[in-house]
Amino acid sequence: MRTIPFLAASAILLASAPAFAQNNGPVPVAPKPPAAVHAAKPAASTPESRSAAALALSHEPTFDEGTAQRIKEAALSYSDIAVRGGWPMIPSDAKFALGVAGPNDELLRRRLIITEDLAADKASGPFDEALAEAVKHFQVRHGLAATGTVTPRTLAALNVTVQKRIRQLEASLERLQNMSFPFGQRYVVVNIPATFAEAVENDVVVRRYRVIVGKTEKPSPTLTAEITSVNLNPTWTVPSSIAKTEISAHMRKDPSYLSRMHMEVLDAHDHPIDPASVDWSGSHTPNFTVRQQNGTWNALGQVKIDMPNPYSVYMHDTNQRNLFSDDYRFDSHGCSRVDNVRDLAVWLLQEEMPKWNRAAVDAAIASGQREDIVLPKKVPVAWIYLTAWMTRDQTIQFRNDIYDQDEQLLEATAEEAAFFNQAASHPLTAHLAR
Repeated sequence: MRTIPFLAASAILLASAPAFAQNNGPVPVAPKPPAAVHAAKPAASTPESRSAAALALSHEPTFDEGTAQRIKEAALSYSDIAVRGGWPMIPSDAKFALGVAGPNDELLRRRLIITEDLAADKASGPFDEALAEAVKHFQVRHGLAATGTVTPRTLAALNVTVQKRIRQLEASLERLQNMSFPFGQRYVVVNIPATFAEAVENDVVVRRYRVIVGKTEKPSPTLTAEITSVNLNPTWTVPSSIAKTEISAHMRKDPSYLSRMHMEVLDAHDHPIDPASVDWSGSHTPNFTVRQQNGTWNALGQVKIDMPNPYSVYMHDTNQRNLFSDDYRFDSHGCSRVDNVRDLAVWLLQEEMPKWNRAAVDAAIASGQREDIVLPKKVPVAWIYLTAWMTRDQTIQFRNDIYDQDEQLLEATAEEAAFFNQAASHPLTAHLAR
């Protein structure tokens, strides 16, 4: 695989590193702009303002043509940290309070100086405003609420070892080096572990949205596709897997479930059939289709962004918009629910179809009539799985490996490398190479 030389170099660096250190010096990692800290404000009460708050964090794309190279640079920087001994572990029962001196304040300072969340000349002193700002900076880089207080989740992130952070960077690099994507003037990216979508135009993030992606048992896939249309007031054709399990279970408990949910059962010719005539035992694949009518009750909400792909997933609105305020946004069956999706729809439409401004989209939705708007120019879209990356401003970001895919990928890569190394050293291979 193409990443093996790099992975081998990282392994050499790590082999010489002690497990942890309690008094490490700073490592030359490029500085992160303080603007990212001050922009991290609590989410406002409307979808529009929540998206605006998220957008204010950075206009740097998560995924562009230089992402793979930057991840490699970040991994080398963190390998340097590992060679120097890593960073100190902070006791799990450590307490920190603004303006109150504590026994672990300087330990926290040394930890944040190593990753340059805190300036090197701030190595001593109680928990003050400067240290709180450094904690905020760390929290922003790790997708945590920027409170400036050391919450249990913040403490857990602080104590992730440098070796694990390097593994995250290696896994993210491996994914990108085996991925082909047609970057253009305009494209959309969903980074699944970060639960954010970005609309990128001329190499700048012009829109950023919270998204809800697949549950751990129903993960969203990684893919590349093209956005082909925007559907207003869509109906929802329930996937057969959901009809077989969830819909059937509801019907066994409550025969009125379909009517309450504004759903109908259709035969192979799209003709309505009586739900009472259907076998809802769930013991076989359905020979019928369940479709939910459009309206405020529809699971897709009022906007669907179509992007044909082998997984039959797409981006859409939801009738459970309260879920966007949650920090943990892994709650779908695989599709990506988008906060303030009307804004994204307008961005997709307006370049080629300027008549579709926000007022026009709102009016069409208010009519209650389904309208499918085909994009004259398709927009590339990528759903990626990056638990670690570095943006152009040299900010190194990490997110939890929610689907536990990093180690699986690296183990598979190592096995493949071992297989090819063994094959290359086989006498028959050497004879054929002559």
